[in-house]
Amino acid sequence: MERLRGALSSGPLVEEGPGLLVMDVDSTLIEQEVIELIAERAGTRAQVAEVTRRAMRGELDFAASLRERVATLEGVGEGVFAEVLAEVRLTPGAQELIGTLHARGCAVGVVSGGFEEVVGPLARRLGIDHVAANRLQVADGVLTGRVLGRVVDRGVKERCLRAWAARHRVPLERTLAVGDGANDLDMLRAAGLGVAFCAKPVVDRAARAAVRVRDLAAVLELIGAR
Repeated sequence: MERLRGALSSGPLVEEGPGLLVMDVDSTLIEQEVIELIAERAGTRAQVAEVTRRAMRGELDFAASLRERVATLEGVGEGVFAEVLAEVRLTPGAQELIGTLHARGCAVGVVSGGFEEVVGPLARRLGIDHVAANRLQVADGVLTGRVLGRVVDRGVKERCLRAWAARHRVPLERTLAVGDGANDLDMLRAAGLGVAFCAKPVVDRAARAAVRVRDLAAVLELIGAR
């Protein structure tokens, strides 16, 4: 299988460079699925991982599947957020991708079906400009098994891409989106270039471009920036 698919030779992304990069987090910016790391403490990792796999393949409604998985986390202490943050591993090439595009004046955002309590600190550490993620309800120092507020699903991810592009006055033709699961499909289609990153088959087939090696900096090769 080819390493890259869909490299550009012309167009705004090549000639002017991207003005906005939006990335998924779990299994894209980072190597793991945060909800599975939390579920390990609840003793429900295998159950949660199976539901996650089906949701990422597009077999389940994402919001409903998220609530089902979060329900299994009830009773886990809120100290789990710091523990999981310490375990998270960046995907190879992540810092090169972010640093290279930031140096060229590109804004960077992340959209996550995971949790703000972990994604927020990670994004601040990396200098990421925008964050959208879910929040877990905590009461008396433990997780209640519920999500607070709206769920960051595929529609929210696309809306974030469009809103952040408008905020930075970047035309959609100069936006770049990267993700691996079915809940990333809408933003991949909306972006100037949507990149399937080591993605599920349904995403790899649908996206205009693909990276099939675990090196996020390879995204730069698709636009001639590496």
